[in-house]
Amino acid sequence: MRKNKLLFLVIIVSSIGINNSFSQNSINSSGNTIISAGNGSISYSVGQVVYTTNFDTSGSVAQGVQQPYEISEVLSSVDFSDLVKDLKIFPNPSTDVLTINMSNLGDTSLDYELIDSNGRVLIQEKNIASETNIQVASLPSAIYFLKIKNQNTDIKTFKIIKK
Repeated sequence: MRKNKLLFLVIIVSSIGINNSFSQNSINSSGNTIISAGNGSISYSVGQVVYTTNFDTSGSVAQGVQQPYEISEVLSSVDFSDLVKDLKIFPNPSTDVLTINMSNLGDTSLDYELIDSNGRVLIQEKNIASETNIQVASLPSAIYFLKIKNQNTDIKTFKIIKK
């Protein structure tokens, strides 16, 4: 009789633990449950609060489930394709300093504008060097756009995440 009570208690405790456990739990910016049935559900999520990118002289490694991916198209009569391939903005996401790096600048004169989501130009600089640092520590956490220009011609726009 005592063995049966102990076995019954173990079964009850383990079934409660299984019913109340969740897999792949994370804090996301958005999401919803699509289908919910008696024995399960299907849901989706958008965004992930934490992911990191580690940079080194030989490249970078990004970790996290969802990674930012940028597609941009340059419509210009002047060919900046070599410059765009060489243009690096890091770290992204950033907390205090954002670096623009171009080793193949040549005699091209470039400008930048840091724009908020409302279209306001927050920081701008003309004739930037091949490595330029932008102080973003005083800006609130949000998504910004960094527009690289050559004499009022847009070369490339980067989406910047400020943590």
